[in-house]
Amino acid sequence: MTGTVVLATHNQGKVVELREILGAAIEGVELVGYDGPEPVEDGDTYAANALIKARAAVAHTGLPALADDSGIAVDALDGAPGIHSARYAGTRSDADNIALLLRNLEGVVERTAAFVCAAAFVTPDGTEHVFEAVWNGEVTTEPIGDGGHGYDPVFRPDDADRTSAELTRDEKNALSHRSKAFRGIAPIVREYFGV
Repeated sequence: MTGTVVLATHNQGKVVELREILGAAIEGVELVGYDGPEPVEDGDTYAANALIKARAAVAHTGLPALADDSGIAVDALDGAPGIHSARYAGTRSDADNIALLLRNLEGVVERTAAFVCAAAFVTPDGTEHVFEAVWNGEVTTEPIGDGGHGYDPVFRPDDADRTSAELTRDEKNALSHRSKAFRGIAPIVREYFGV
């Protein structure tokens, strides 16, 4: 192994997803989970929140860290739920968040939206990098599919004929906002470790 990077999330599903996305892109770098305290995400952008998480992981472990912040931005709702996507309904429940989003879009014909992800890489010397990516699509009128997490069952990407929740893991990892953001930041990680 050339080095170790902490994945600054307590979400084990995200750890698995990021290992799948980044495995070949940063070969030789071990990606480990994070067991430290969760910081307060009080940034006003995806990038700010991703940096808050990565900085906290670096401070706790002394290792370089990768983190992300993501959400869904709906045009008809002026970009909401946006950075508040995970706690949109106030319960942190995917089902509650989806139900509130669909209620807020009742009767709305133009349902364009985008998944947004900011990936941050922070090193122990304080160097910080952020790469942001979007995945354009639309919000369906009802949940379809049982894969993925978050808003996947109500998001139909422009580059697929099914909702994100209906895509296979490989299909989603090839197209998603998260995969684009982390693949975008992977060259910086490779450069840091010289791989």
